[in-house]
Amino acid sequence: MLEFMGQAFSNPMLLVSTVLTLGVILVNGWTDAPNAIATCVSTRAISVRKAIVMAAICNFLGVLVMTTVNASVAMTIYNMVDFGGDAHLSLIALCAAMAAIVIWATAAWYFGIPTSESHALIAGISGAAVAIQNSFAGINGAEWVKVLWGILLSTVLGFVLGFLTSKLTVLIFRNQNRMKSERFFSRAQVVGGGAMAFMHGAQDGQKFMAIFLLGAAFANGNSTTSQFAVPIWLMVLCSLVMGLGTSIGGYRIIKSVGMDMVKLKPYQGFSADLAATLCLLLSSLTGIPVSTTHTKTTAIMGVGAARRMSNVNWGVVKELVLTWVCTFPGCGLLGYLMAKLFLILFA
Repeated sequence: MLEFMGQAFSNPMLLVSTVLTLGVILVNGWTDAPNAIATCVSTRAISVRKAIVMAAICNFLGVLVMTTVNASVAMTIYNMVDFGGDAHLSLIALCAAMAAIVIWATAAWYFGIPTSESHALIAGISGAAVAIQNSFAGINGAEWVKVLWGILLSTVLGFVLGFLTSKLTVLIFRNQNRMKSERFFSRAQVVGGGAMAFMHGAQDGQKFMAIFLLGAAFANGNSTTSQFAVPIWLMVLCSLVMGLGTSIGGYRIIKSVGMDMVKLKPYQGFSADLAATLCLLLSSLTGIPVSTTHTKTTAIMGVGAARRMSNVNWGVVKELVLTWVCTFPGCGLLGYLMAKLFLILFA
């Protein structure tokens, strides 16, 4: 850590890249991380303050355990684009991409829309890579295929698993005492929220650590590195900054996802958490970078639809889908424009 800090303070662009990446992680904390605990907070299974502490701890454990077991998600992000052979210009473009993501995500948070920082990250760095190469040669098509699979997985599988998990839960507990079942699901939701936060760290933590290490590689004059090792201090830093972001602005997203879209009962909240956790675990083990926002919200939609389609507030869903659709072209274009601007100012 001390070596990295010394390097950052001696290299202004690496310092800017580090600060901006921390800014993106902070924004992720207040826009993406709250999705993990939205259901258990909305059904009052746990207080907001306790849920945020739980999310911070489980985010760190997710980063630590899954990065140790399988760092393929980080590798996918690391190898997604090629900024060209000039490491200095690559670092400038990376800074521009981080600035674009912060702007995009903050605007979405202002309107209370849970945009996907995963997709904003992918779009931002892709736009910057196009800007620096003046062509699409900087886009790694093989890694982008994984992203497209991730969209399909998080959307379709999240909804289907949410629907089936809710139906199965009702079937298993149909003859149980209602009061006892409610108490059980209230406790189970806390566990489910912790599992979701764990998987959020496993997915999103890896993505942002890859950007950190990419910036360090560029600062060292290396623009072709394809292997890396993730230090423990970086895992701790990412999880702490995510937790701070959740404590600052998480309630807005919790309300949008956990309260406005579907009015959830405890068993439904548990079903949504279980479905989303399974989907995220599958994607993490296979190295597919999915959006935790998409996965959790589509799982909630599936749970609501399992009871009645009218239980889902399709007006809120429409806003979410519109934001998701606009993220790739919108944040990609913003990343492109910011990269062109940064290259003019700092190259």
